[in-house]
Amino acid sequence: MKIAVLLGGDSPERDVSLASGAAVIKALRARGHDVAAIDPAMPPGSPAEPGEARIGERPPARPASLRHEDVFAWLHAAPVRGADVVMNALHGVWGEDGVAQALLEAAGLAYTGSGVLGSALAMNKDRAKALFREAGVPTAPHVLVDAASPDAAGRAAAEDLGYPVVVKPNCQGSSVGFSYVTDGSGLDEALRDAMRYGAECLVERYVPGREITAAILGGAALPLVEIIPEGGFYDYRCKYQKGSSRYVAPADLDEAAAALIRRHAVRAFEALRCRDYARVDFRLSPAGEPYCLEVNTLPGMTELSLVPMAARAAGIGFEELVERICRMALARKR
Repeated sequence: MKIAVLLGGDSPERDVSLASGAAVIKALRARGHDVAAIDPAMPPGSPAEPGEARIGERPPARPASLRHEDVFAWLHAAPVRGADVVMNALHGVWGEDGVAQALLEAAGLAYTGSGVLGSALAMNKDRAKALFREAGVPTAPHVLVDAASPDAAGRAAAEDLGYPVVVKPNCQGSSVGFSYVTDGSGLDEALRDAMRYGAECLVERYVPGREITAAILGGAALPLVEIIPEGGFYDYRCKYQKGSSRYVAPADLDEAAAALIRRHAVRAFEALRCRDYARVDFRLSPAGEPYCLEVNTLPGMTELSLVPMAARAAGIGFEELVERICRMALARKR
């Protein structure tokens, strides 16, 4: 296949996307495909081939080189227009929220991952959680806070939900802007940090317990993975700094508990109209109750990422996984 891989992008998850894109390109070339790297955030003619991808302890600043007139230039690049499939390895806003998907749809191009609707719904945590509840998928109570009066509204939300709470942007991934707040003294700072990444944030009741993730491939749940982060919270640093978290795949759960989480994961995936693949994150309470946190429609795709880890537990190697995702998009085009 001729495959154009979108990577980098203009979001706080740029470094993560570069790492995913580099791994995907290597895997697809190893399978014999003709692969081109495309970074939509860089001016036309800039080299997009990823070097050694390094993810820092904090999200990077936005690329200074992006110009408004270049925002759509990547769509007209010869490797994109001539591709059999566009592999979307972008993460975060603009690449994962339905915007890039809408451009690819309008151009009539086959692309991997969820479509416009599924991408937009999954990125908006408030709307996604409403659909989880409608589908019978348990999720923690929350309040949406906007920029009009964040401090007052945030304090009222936290008092109503009861401390501890979690504060996070409504439309971000990779735990960007995430804070764990035990009492009112840390709430205002957490709200300000979350609001740096958008005009809305969530104040959500904290669910103690275990961190479990379910990867979905072709509509079916793969073996579950348990995440054991250093310090108790799976934040940006713990996700991307080697040695900051441990992983158990398959997760050490009895089959009834694992089957329940897999069913909820598929329901959440379907409720948001997702397709191809995704990662559905849960907290499992001490009482054994799973609470769905969110659906990631473009999860990390390095060989050490969670979806490839779950695929390996199901006997699917990384190269096969990436190629299979591309073939789903190609089959849809045909």
